[in-house]
Amino acid sequence: MSSPFDQSRYQVRLEWGDDGLARLATSDVVVVVDVLRFSSTVTTRVAAGGAVPLDAAAHAVSLNGTAISRAAAALDPAPIVLLGCLRNASAVAEAIADEQRRRGARTSIALIAGGELVPAEAGAATSRTARRFAVEDLLGAGAIVDALGVRGIDHTSPEAAAAGEAFRGLRAATRHLLAASGSGQELAERGAHDEVRAAAELDASTSVPVLREGVFVAL
Repeated sequence: MSSPFDQSRYQVRLEWGDDGLARLATSDVVVVVDVLRFSSTVTTRVAAGGAVPLDAAAHAVSLNGTAISRAAAALDPAPIVLLGCLRNASAVAEAIADEQRRRGARTSIALIAGGELVPAEAGAATSRTARRFAVEDLLGAGAIVDALGVRGIDHTSPEAAAAGEAFRGLRAATRHLLAASGSGQELAERGAHDEVRAAAELDASTSVPVLREGVFVAL
């Protein structure tokens, strides 16, 4: 049964986290957007010829990104699961456009922004972790929405449209925003300044990781 929150009326949809993924209507393609750091890191490794299984090493990069990817792969019917970020936004959009041409029919897309999992505060009624808004994932998802629109895939939900407009309005400040974000500052404190700068590079890669039998490989 459809819900006002499943965005089923729209071709391009946007939600946050694995719980958001569960709220959306079944989609043909799921794009996991975890800019700092899962999507960007895996995209770089796959571009270099590597393969990244969803194992303990992947969890070390991002528990959040791997959890969303696993949840997407477990959906029935199974969607195509891709990783998207600022670095490969246009390449992801082109891959989706290719898939739509292959199908010869409108292809539905769920963009799942990771956000950031944070532990519940001491004394909270529940110990369950909470999901914090992450500006880097809003911009990463928005960049893909924008690139899809360039290719004529522009029937977007209000949520996806808002992300697209946020990216277009803030595009020139992307590098600064990633560095100044909570996630960016956290990585910088660990000495990973270069990783944050690399994650902010728009369309620096043509690599599109796709999940096949629990392993991200080049599409």
